[in-house]
Parts: sequence; C-alpha cells; structure tokens
Amino acid sequence: MKSPLKTILIITVLAFSAFAAAVHSSCNRDLCKTVVCANGGICNGGSCTCPIGYSGTNCEDTARNKFLGNWTVFEKGSVTQASQYPISIQPGANLNDVVIINFFNYFTVPVNGTVVNDSLIIPNQQYQGKVLFGVGYIYTSSTYTQFGSINMEYEIVDTATGVVDDFGYYSNIDHSSASAWNK
Repeated sequence: MKSPLKTILIITVLAFSAFAAAVHSSCNRDLCKTVVCANGGICNGGSCTCPIGYSGTNCEDTARNKFLGNWTVFEKGSVTQASQYPISIQPGANLNDVVIINFFNYFTVPVNGTVVNDSLIIPNQQYQGKVLFGVGYIYTSSTYTQFGSINMEYEIVDTATGVVDDFGYYSNIDHSSASAWNK
C-alpha cells in the first residue's frame, strides 16, 4: 500500500513542478525579443540604451539633430544690455560636434560645441580677443515645439580688459541669468 501512495505523491509533485515552471517561464517573457536597437544600441528590459552620439527610441537618430537649426537668442549678460539676435547651429566635423554661427552676436567665426545627450557643451576656446566657455540644456515645452528651447549658461572674458560677461554660468556669484535660445 505504501508504494502506490508514494508513487502518486511523487507524480503529483512532479506534475505540480512542471506546471509551476511553465507558468513561471510564460510570465517572464523576453521584453527585448521584438526590439531592434540601431547604431550599436543595446536592449535592456524592452528599451534601447544608446551609445554616445545617438538618441531616439531605437537609437535611430543622432543626438545633435535636436540642436540643429535656427534659433532666436534672448539674453542679458552681467555686463551687456538685454539683446535679441539670431544664431544657427550646424553639424560639426564629428558625430557629436556642432558649430554655432553668430554666437554672442559678435563672433564672425563659428564657435565649436559638443553634444552629449541633452547638453550642449562649449569648451574653453578663444576667438577675436575673447575667451568663451559654457553649457546648455535643451528641453521641451508647450510654448515652443519639441526640443524648442535651450537654457545656455556661458561666460565671455575680454582678454584685453579682463572684463567678464556672465550669462548664468556663475549665477550664484553674480546673479546673472542664463541665455534663452528658442526655435
């Protein structure tokens, strides 16, 4: 009597284990099975993680594309008066690089920048007797279409006089405001 009862118990445990394994594996489906990430992106949990220089749901776009185009600048520096002027951001030589035309409504040469995700970095550079550097952050709003505004914090130093014109870069020191670039 003990042997048939033991056999039934073992069969029941095995059947229950097989059922539990089937249910468990059907609940843990592969979220990346149908996701295709472009440009070397890697799927994690159903979403693409893009390599530097690429963005978009499937890494199909270059990150700098959202910065490209014509912008209207509204700014008031710590030294200069309020002004409004146009600039243009164009592709640079490398995938993450851009050039800014008419920066500060002063420079006749393109100013170099690098895009990293939603940031535009202007490395320290010198043109026409001025040193400049800064960083900007692009964002969306209901007022300005998708990727329509950049808060640009930068500084311009006149090499002849040493005068510093700050546009929010050191706002905690001089209470200056970031430059607003709108599409």
